[in-house]
Amino acid sequence: MGAAEPIAAPLGLAAPLAARRQGRLAALAAQLRDPYALAGVSIYAAFLLVAAFADQLAPYDPTEILFAADGELAASLPPSAGHLLGTTQLGRDVFSQLLIGARPSLFVGLTAALAVGAVGTVAGLVAGYLGGIADRVLMRLADIVLGLPFLPFVIVVVALLGPSLQHIVLAVALLLWPNAARVIRSQVLTLAQRQFVEAARVTGAGEWRIMLVHIAPNILPLSFLYGTIAVGWAILAQASVSFLGFGDSDSVSWGTMLQDAYASQALDRGQYAWFVPPGLCIVLVVLAGFLISRGYEELLFPRLRDG
Repeated sequence: MGAAEPIAAPLGLAAPLAARRQGRLAALAAQLRDPYALAGVSIYAAFLLVAAFADQLAPYDPTEILFAADGELAASLPPSAGHLLGTTQLGRDVFSQLLIGARPSLFVGLTAALAVGAVGTVAGLVAGYLGGIADRVLMRLADIVLGLPFLPFVIVVVALLGPSLQHIVLAVALLLWPNAARVIRSQVLTLAQRQFVEAARVTGAGEWRIMLVHIAPNILPLSFLYGTIAVGWAILAQASVSFLGFGDSDSVSWGTMLQDAYASQALDRGQYAWFVPPGLCIVLVVLAGFLISRGYEELLFPRLRDG
């Protein structure tokens, strides 16, 4: 009987772990039933499908200069059956640009969300659990980053490193990780005092095992929350940089469409199809991120429903 005592603690610890996993699955199902989150996920799913099958859906090459049957440049054509949103001043199909333009925007948004979530989670986990000099250095660095202006910093990074989507993602991740790290750090400080962590220490679990196995899964919901918030910021940053002329001139995005429409004086010429569709797409994708974060926020903090 005495030899079985060391096994009793790990077995007792397995039940709370299984209960927490079931709780996270139930929370995910509850989030999908939330009307805000469901609307946001539906919008994301629609745009992801468009981006995945853009080559098949686009009737023309978005950079191809089109000509009419009589050999004239097909410039500034109104919406029609052949060109659903008309053509640009240079004779390019607006609808094809709109479809292909979903790819860089979603790439920047989703990649930045992963980067912000990963960096913020690691920084918050290390600062909150290890404490000491690691906590002081990371939190002081976070304070410095939070004082940097968002769009000017992104423009400077892209201007120095070159116009590419990866550099935009890098700039956004460098700026947004402190928001996630500070909140996750406070959550880790609370979790480190819970009984299941103390039970893990009693069983002989090391510090890194406790961090990665017992604490990290409990802060993933917060990582997801701040990742969804980063999607909107990243897409706005990419559109803004492209609109200002610092984006990749070889790629078609919603931001470059807005920049071309502005340069072509689309508003003065009454060519609303040049800038209204890409503007609406940006608004919808950013709104989807807000809706998902709002639904997840109510799930994490139920008291918000009563407010």
